[in-house]
Amino acid sequence: MATRRRIMKELDDMAKDTSSGMHATPLDPSDMTHLQGRFKGPPGTPYEGGEFVIDIKLPDNYPFMPPKMKFETKVWHPNVSSQTGAICLDTLSQKWSPVLTIKTALLSLQSLLDAPEPSDPQDAEVAQMMLATPQVFKARAREWAVRYAGAPRDLQSSGSTGGMSGPTPAQQRAIEYGGYDQNTVDGFANMGFPVALVVRALGSVGARKKGPLSEEEAARVVEILLS
Repeated sequence: MATRRRIMKELDDMAKDTSSGMHATPLDPSDMTHLQGRFKGPPGTPYEGGEFVIDIKLPDNYPFMPPKMKFETKVWHPNVSSQTGAICLDTLSQKWSPVLTIKTALLSLQSLLDAPEPSDPQDAEVAQMMLATPQVFKARAREWAVRYAGAPRDLQSSGSTGGMSGPTPAQQRAIEYGGYDQNTVDGFANMGFPVALVVRALGSVGARKKGPLSEEEAARVVEILLS
């Protein structure tokens, strides 16, 4: 089976590449489509010194479709759900390419820890904390790295992550809008509904973050707003 051969080659190449720091192994040797990945938190960040475990599920048509990955290790990060470990990363969705590998996907996750994108959050609460009170965010992220990822508590070299000097107006608006399309939110806000209420309604109907709503979604949002 081509997919199995591809996976086995990737795992073999990763095992030989000791410099990358990326690791992945099957949870069951008889099932090469369910893996566990591991990597260290990047230096100079609140995650430094911790080891982060990733659950990896490969679709039948891998590598033409991206792997499904989530953090098994709890992590305080704006692009990772603090509840489920779900990840917001273009590389694992629309920017995936068959030339990419499990190793490059894990490297992308490690880079995400180094360079969060709070303006396009998976976890709005974490993103808001990072932008509004970056030092509090760093302390919480470090606390979780110590508690859940086994990072040493007394590490002194953990620096700041990028973009934590304070929110720009565009970043603040993105957080206020919960990552939803600005035109979509403004359309309901211009009808007299508070932005926060609109964002909650969009979340309730499962609206996608980017692009316009369908007529059915828009009708459901209006129904919630008027209820």
